[in-house]
Amino acid sequence: MLIEIDDPDDPRIEHYRDVRERDLVGRAGLFVAEGKVVVEKLIGSPLHRPLSLLIASKRVDGLHALLACVPADVPVFVAAQNVLDAIAGFAMHRGILAIGRRVEAPDADALLSGLHDAADVLVLSGIANHDNMGGIFRNAAAFGVAAVLLDSDCCDPLYRKAIRVSVGATLLVPTVRLGREDDLLALLDRHAFAAVSLSPAGTTLLAHWLPARRNAMLLGAEGPGLSRALIERTQSLRIAMAGDFDSLNVATTSGIVLHHIAMQKSGPQGMPTPSSSH
Repeated sequence: MLIEIDDPDDPRIEHYRDVRERDLVGRAGLFVAEGKVVVEKLIGSPLHRPLSLLIASKRVDGLHALLACVPADVPVFVAAQNVLDAIAGFAMHRGILAIGRRVEAPDADALLSGLHDAADVLVLSGIANHDNMGGIFRNAAAFGVAAVLLDSDCCDPLYRKAIRVSVGATLLVPTVRLGREDDLLALLDRHAFAAVSLSPAGTTLLAHWLPARRNAMLLGAEGPGLSRALIERTQSLRIAMAGDFDSLNVATTSGIVLHHIAMQKSGPQGMPTPSSSH
C-alpha cells in the first residue's frame, strides 16, 4: 500500500527530513539508502532491514518489481518531486530513498568462527574517507570477501555517501568494528588467517605472493598507511609501479589485491573452485 505525502512537515517522514544535516549529526542507529540499486540491496540484505521507503510519484510506475519485494509491514511513502525535494532539503534526482536500521553485529570472534574454511577478509585501519570506504566495500563484494574488519579509527561504512559509492555493498558484506584494546593479529591467528599488509615498502611483490587458504589483507589510510608495528608483524606486500611512483588509492589497491587472490584461487576456466567459493 502506497501512502501519499503532500506536506513536507508530515511527522511520518521525520527520518527523511534534512538529509544532509542528519548526515552530520547522526541518526541513532538508522541509515539512509538512496537510488534504486542501493534500495534493492537493502530490501534483499540479510544483514539490515528497511523501516520505510520514500519515492517520488513519477518513479512509482517503474518500480513495481522492487515494490513487490518490500515486506508487507514496511510503509512506502509517495510524494510529488517538489515535496520530496523539500523533505530532503535538496534536489533528490534519484527519486527513491529508504531508511534502514542497523543490526547489532556479532563480535569479531563470532563472525570469524562462522566463516567457511577458505574465506578471505579485509582489515581496514584508519580509513576515514567515505569514498574510499565505499570503493573498498564495492571491491570486497565483487570478489567475494567474507567479511570486513574495521579498526576504531575507520569511518562509518553505513554513512550515506559510503553506501552510495559502494553501490549498496556496505549493506551486504558482514562487518565488525574492533576496539582499541583488541589484538588484531592474535584474533586472526586464532582463526587461522594468514595476515598480509599492503605497503609501498613491502618486502614482497604482490605478483610473487601465493595466497594461503585463508587470508586477511590489511589496508591503511592513504598517507600514514599501516602502523610500523603491524607491518613488521605480518608479511608485507607491495604493488609494482612505474618509475619512482609508489602511491595508489587505497580502494584501487584493494581491488588489485583481491583480483590477484581470485586469480590465484581460480580453477582452469578462471572461475572460483568449489573449495574457494562462497
